[in-house]
Amino acid sequence: MKALNLIKKLFGESSFSQIRHARYLGWEDAFEVEFEDGLCFLEPHEAIRKANRIAASDRPVAVAVDSDLHSHFMVTYESGAQAEVSWSFVRENAPAETIPTARVPPAPSALNT
Repeated sequence: MKALNLIKKLFGESSFSQIRHARYLGWEDAFEVEFEDGLCFLEPHEAIRKANRIAASDRPVAVAVDSDLHSHFMVTYESGAQAEVSWSFVRENAPAETIPTARVPPAPSALNT
């Protein structure tokens, strides 16, 4: 499983490939996503639920790949909630470190004068 994580790229570095199929594997509690270029990823259900704010108690009832562009798949849950998962969510990793931001000094207050 760790070998597959090495294939993922950082945000903005991967190239688009259409999704061939996606399915939910209940025994793994994960989604298997296969791309046209042959790569296949096992995406944890927890990550998809967290990104789409889906309750942990909801169970998926349907998984459908976009029929026009094959750029994402939709997961429909028992409660009627839907999660949209794009190709980049599966193929890209978040950066390991956050980008440092410039610190702005606080404005002088009128009370300290």
